[in-house]
Amino acid sequence: MITEAQLQQVMPRLAAAKLQLFLPHLNRAMQAYGVNTMQRTAAFIAQLAHESGEFRWMEEIWGPTDPQRRYEPPGTLAARLGNTEAGDGKRFKGRGPIQITGRFNYAKYGALLGVDLVAQPELAAAPETAFATAGLYWQSNGLNELADADDFVKITRRINGGTNGLEDRQKYHALALRVLSTGFVAGLALRGAAAPAGAVAHEPLLRGHEAIRRIRVSAAAAGKPAAKVTRRVG
Repeated sequence: MITEAQLQQVMPRLAAAKLQLFLPHLNRAMQAYGVNTMQRTAAFIAQLAHESGEFRWMEEIWGPTDPQRRYEPPGTLAARLGNTEAGDGKRFKGRGPIQITGRFNYAKYGALLGVDLVAQPELAAAPETAFATAGLYWQSNGLNELADADDFVKITRRINGGTNGLEDRQKYHALALRVLSTGFVAGLALRGAAAPAGAVAHEPLLRGHEAIRRIRVSAAAAGKPAAKVTRRVG
């Protein structure tokens, strides 16, 4: 569990109204998915702080930018995201503190949570779903165990597919550990909090902006031009 005062210290740019809105859902998700020790909580909060810009980017702003147009079918990236219909790029844009993107992820995590995110994709940005998705991804990919082993770099690789933003993530991690060390209260695991059947372990979450970045890096290594990457803003 994390208190309002502790979260404000870790995320000083988080507006007070958003902090009060998000905190109950954040704590419930951590309880439900086993993020119940100081080490696990610090790692989880640090990764979400980086991914969401301290919970400011809960929904990707749609231009569409040139990179975002690559979410639309047909195309290699659209296929990887499971986007098959015209408009899927915008419909299944990045949402939530871990920014799930694409029809495939919306269908997968919606089914595991019992929420029809394909029919109602906007629910992926709703606090009760957004934080549950982040907690579900965290637990089902073995990130609690990596936090126990203090392997923050490996956690980053499983989330990011690489070590993009590692220095920023580590700064949040060190800050979260320092803040929590002065008054951490362990959360009790909720009933029924075991990893859902069918969850795929050790699978980096494919998100549009990161897939574009990896394609660009691969193209650069091969000496080929690639589209410019833009960062989500909010």
